[in-house]
Amino acid sequence: MKSLHFGSAMIDVICIVAAENIERMSFSNEGKSFLMVETGRKVPARSISTHVGGGACNTAVGLARRGWDAAVLAKTGDDLNAAAVSDHLRENGVATDRMIAAPELATGTSLLVATQDRNFSIFVHRGANETLTAADLPEALFQGHDLVFVAAFSGASAECFRHIVAGAKAAGAMVAVNPGIRQITGCTVELVEALADIDLLSINRVEAEALMPGLAPWTEAPEPVPPEAPELMKRGLSFGGFEMGLMGFLAAMRSTGPRWAVVTDGLQGAYLAAPEGVFWHPAIPGTPQGTAGAGDAYCSTLTAALAEGLAPEQAMLEAALNSAAVVGAIDTTLGLMTPEQMAARRAEVGEVALLQF
Repeated sequence: MKSLHFGSAMIDVICIVAAENIERMSFSNEGKSFLMVETGRKVPARSISTHVGGGACNTAVGLARRGWDAAVLAKTGDDLNAAAVSDHLRENGVATDRMIAAPELATGTSLLVATQDRNFSIFVHRGANETLTAADLPEALFQGHDLVFVAAFSGASAECFRHIVAGAKAAGAMVAVNPGIRQITGCTVELVEALADIDLLSINRVEAEALMPGLAPWTEAPEPVPPEAPELMKRGLSFGGFEMGLMGFLAAMRSTGPRWAVVTDGLQGAYLAAPEGVFWHPAIPGTPQGTAGAGDAYCSTLTAALAEGLAPEQAMLEAALNSAAVVGAIDTTLGLMTPEQMAARRAEVGEVALLQF
């Protein structure tokens, strides 16, 4: 099967710091945590390494590792970092002939800092990633693909979102979208208007809460929550004075167009609204090295499995396994599994308790 991936192409510089070498502060009421470094202090790091990342690259490598014919369309500079991105994609079997070079700009770069037991704090310079235009996206580009995967955009590139979704749908491709928080908060109307052309929409809990006000017109009366329901289903979503039950939110997403709607909740598992019902699947435990790329792994694996015809339960298991494998490595793609590795891992894990509503 063939897939085309839109989004960012980045160079990730990943710094892992021992917990005892960096101060942390957490606020339980706000649910926020901070890393703090003393001004002027030279902090020893456990490791500093450079990798290729970005939503378009991560998801394309995941599908190529799965056996798909994957290609990336993203914008880079004309520099050594751009060469590193292209080399990484080719080494992983991803086509690079649709990559666009912008000589006057820099390739996107990010610095990720974390202790091993915390999410990354990320400094990012998006560079050429923010300069995609409709002129870069001719109609013929979308032809011949089974899947068009649209990862997060930022800057002026976000203005191409509606054009990409409509072009992919007109070409007969399955359209999967995993927008970021900036796109949801800055382009809510455009995203909601595009939902009719989207087959699968995947967001995390924070993004779901930000999108919730835009879906309020489609909300139905809340349904009773069964006692065995996971915590997020019991608690619901809250944002800016809006409150909505998770089941109502998932129903509202699907009523606007998508066949599948996904909300991930980190270590608390993930929810999938599908024609067969609403499913909750727990996260797969493991030893975390870093959380970068976990969302890309989950969404792209789930999308590919559903496109291949797997049942929701099987697709969610494979997505959880691949996401856990990525979290078990420092970078965003090293842990992505081949079908043989996936089969072996499924055999090791065995049956996983899943709830259907």
